[in-house]
Amino acid sequence: MTRALRILLGAMGIAVVAVVGYLTPGVSGITRVLLGLLSAVAVWFVWLWPRLEERRGTAADAAPPAVRRLRLFDLALGFVANFFDTLGIGSFAPTTAALKFTGRIPDEEIPGTLNVGHALPTLTEGLIFIAAIVVNPLLLATMIAASILGAWLGAGVVARLPRRAIQVGMGTALALAALLFVGANLHWMPVGGAATNLPESRFVIAVAGNFVLGALMTLGIGLYAPCLIMLSLLGLDPRAAFPIMMGSCAFLMPIGGIRFVRTRRYSAPVALGFAIGGPPAVLIAGYLVKSMPLVWLRWLVVCVVLYAAAMMLSAALKRRRPDAATERERLPLPARASGAGE
Repeated sequence: MTRALRILLGAMGIAVVAVVGYLTPGVSGITRVLLGLLSAVAVWFVWLWPRLEERRGTAADAAPPAVRRLRLFDLALGFVANFFDTLGIGSFAPTTAALKFTGRIPDEEIPGTLNVGHALPTLTEGLIFIAAIVVNPLLLATMIAASILGAWLGAGVVARLPRRAIQVGMGTALALAALLFVGANLHWMPVGGAATNLPESRFVIAVAGNFVLGALMTLGIGLYAPCLIMLSLLGLDPRAAFPIMMGSCAFLMPIGGIRFVRTRRYSAPVALGFAIGGPPAVLIAGYLVKSMPLVWLRWLVVCVVLYAAAMMLSAALKRRRPDAATERERLPLPARASGAGE
């Protein structure tokens, strides 16, 4: 990461906090505390990420030039994915499909790249929606804390998983994401209630569920749709779910993402493209566009994501059993010699 890109990333983070802060209406004390913490997380993230990249040194430089360079494709994908993410499509499944189709990075680097690269755009979304939509502050804060803990624990596990396990997990996640898109298009999703808070028993279920969803985020499984379904089933107003969904991701993604940066299980140039291209798209979608008919786009995403899921699972199955020649190469010399004489 060059000095100019580090400066641009830092300026982007500070600009996001300043612009959203200027446009934020008056909010309650607890909500303002959450927004203050979220702003601090944004500044911390854009400060720490480049510092950790500087320490990578020759390890990052050892990658092929085509892989370690930022491309216009990365910026464009970050812009498009986060524009529609703000409008409710989600960014993880479409981004995974695009990365898989293009072969831009190895499969095992995709979860980390998603969590690192989409962190700053999602922070922008969290700042906008927490301030704009009313929900019980205690429910909001508790569910965010649970998702952060799940992401912190989950990132440590995913960063150590072998390539095949990640391919199977992401292939399954993409298939589930496609089913959620189909459910949304066919109006199978629960409509929810009108509540902005939950009774004690449902409160506990919601918090526990968000812990699990936070852990799954680190495998590349988007939190938005599952969280919306869970809260709607529990009787919460779907509109009140938006600050919970986006606030959870806004806090957990930078924290989980930093663990991927430390373990070097991600692509820094691609993530940087998402981080720079995403926030402007979020501001445009959140403040100017706000809503648009997306049903046909969802059907397109279903087709693309299902195909990407099939590719991911197919790649995992091919790696399941090495061919006979590879097995022979792995045998010690005496065993190979004795085998040849039988």
